[in-house]
Amino acid sequence: MTTAQSTRGQRLLLHDVTWEEYDRLLKAFAVRRVRLTYDRGVLEIMTVSHEHESENYFLSRLVDTLTEVLGLEVKGGKSTTFKRRKRQRGLEPDSCWWIQNEVQVRGKKQIDLRVDPPPDLTLEIDISRSSLKRMSIYAALKVPEVWRYDGTDLLFYKLGVHGKYVETNDSVAFPGLKAGDLIPFLQLHSQLGETTVVRQFRAWAEQRFGVKP
Repeated sequence: MTTAQSTRGQRLLLHDVTWEEYDRLLKAFAVRRVRLTYDRGVLEIMTVSHEHESENYFLSRLVDTLTEVLGLEVKGGKSTTFKRRKRQRGLEPDSCWWIQNEVQVRGKKQIDLRVDPPPDLTLEIDISRSSLKRMSIYAALKVPEVWRYDGTDLLFYKLGVHGKYVETNDSVAFPGLKAGDLIPFLQLHSQLGETTVVRQFRAWAEQRFGVKP
């Protein structure tokens, strides 16, 4: 590691980091709540705020509720580290799920992206924006869909045919669901108790998708 740059107090950006050094740091930070993002020699170490984790948890509850209402099998990966040495990239999503490909990873204790599919859906909370281009890393790992939430706007992105993300109105993991459908419930998150909002969301989803409670 030849240079280091501190950014906004909660981030440390290191340059000329080898893959082996990145791998050792992953092990060293395994028991601490930090997020490591690696992109071809540049490593960002970032802590996450309470606001970040609160929004992540709530949005994750909405995703889990959707899988229950729609009767979809799901395997959650939360903030698992995903990396590919060949592509010299690695990161931890805020949350992630296998839905369409759940059966391919069912019961697995370890995920190896050389043979296993990446998560079908990942969640990025952009309360504290990363210095690195995390979307390009997701693309290199071939994650089909990414949701990004900055505390105000929620955007859905799907991986296009040319290997780049394009904004989409409809979710790939949940056909018929639009990003705008979730905004009212995200706004209620700061006004009502989370369980109350999740119950309201469940009732909405059952009606929206024609599912009997």
